[in-house]
Amino acid sequence: MSATPLSCFLMMQTTGFTIDRRKFLALSVAAAIANQCPLSAFAAESNDFKMVAAQDRSRVLRLAEKWLHEPPQTITSFTSPRSPGGPHDFFSEADYFWPNPANPGGPYKEIDGKSNPDNFQDHRRAMIRLSLAMPALTAGYVLTRKKEYAKAAAAHLLAWFVTLETRMTPNLEYSQGVRNGGPTGRSYGIIDTLHLVEVARAATFVKSFLSAADFAALQGWFRDYLAWMSTSEKGIRERDATNNHGICWALQASEFARLTNNDDARKEVRERFINVQLPMQMAPNGSFPRELARTKPYGYSIFNFDVASALCWSLGGEEFERFALPDGRGMCKAAEFLEPYLADKSAWPYAHDVQHWESWPVRSPGLLFCGLACAKPEYLALWKKLDPDPADPEIIRNFPVRQPMLWV
Repeated sequence: MSATPLSCFLMMQTTGFTIDRRKFLALSVAAAIANQCPLSAFAAESNDFKMVAAQDRSRVLRLAEKWLHEPPQTITSFTSPRSPGGPHDFFSEADYFWPNPANPGGPYKEIDGKSNPDNFQDHRRAMIRLSLAMPALTAGYVLTRKKEYAKAAAAHLLAWFVTLETRMTPNLEYSQGVRNGGPTGRSYGIIDTLHLVEVARAATFVKSFLSAADFAALQGWFRDYLAWMSTSEKGIRERDATNNHGICWALQASEFARLTNNDDARKEVRERFINVQLPMQMAPNGSFPRELARTKPYGYSIFNFDVASALCWSLGGEEFERFALPDGRGMCKAAEFLEPYLADKSAWPYAHDVQHWESWPVRSPGLLFCGLACAKPEYLALWKKLDPDPADPEIIRNFPVRQPMLWV
């Protein structure tokens, strides 16, 4: 049955959109004429939405169709004899750790920037698959209002966070451990759930396709996970990290708090970014010195720029000036520093990345958010030119915003 104007209005209120009475009456006429309520119609006054939807329409439809008939697949489908947890506990092994020639039987040794393909990553791959499928289906629903897309997206949410047989335990106690007697889990592993950020955002768009009890259970999962992130030893250590890990913690906390209506947590994230993270991490020229010091300075600079831009967008939309320091440091300054090297990688004046140099850049969400917030059409023009769907697994791992239509 087609949606009525009133049901459309109520749906918009539950998916994060608010409109005043005058706009509602005008939109009611349009909805009555069309006898449907495409979500894009309610965003029709947003030039940001129209621009992104026009850019991504064919891509969104292609990806939604690709994932429509792919069943959910959670971490319970994969096991490792090295996992110290149970079948519902997320487990991964640190990317950059290799056998130590000086101590073959001892804990692995870190080689920064070089990923070891023999470490267990099936749980991470399953979560990345979720982050590709569920937002793509949701974006397809937003664009077309086809219920099958929304139902398929909701099925992923149920499998991962609600259904007792397949749901994940809401903590990362065993993420990015080190083999052969090393730590069974590390604070750095919390970056693995960066892939849940867009899933949490997308969940609000398909709320009406979950029962009230299931949506409450979904919120409960993210509420429990955010509490673990905020109070556990690993979570606090990750929050306090002085590089991209701390920013990734903040973006997760912001979006998980958004889903669970935790305004206090979002306020704390905002204040910490302005008063601690931004002054500590950004240089006067807009670069991130801690990322430039890595063995993959180009990729990590882009990654931290993208995540920090997404964080500011999550917290304040286009009001990026709220997140700038008196000396000018902020995301507009960061974009000013990095954009020339996104446009022309050959101009990069620092060391080349030890791996995956050839796979960067891709379509940076930071260019989109900063292009809109900093009024830089040249950033948007470059954003449109870059590849939105990288194939390199390393780049996919460091690409947190894949469906920008869900953000504008």
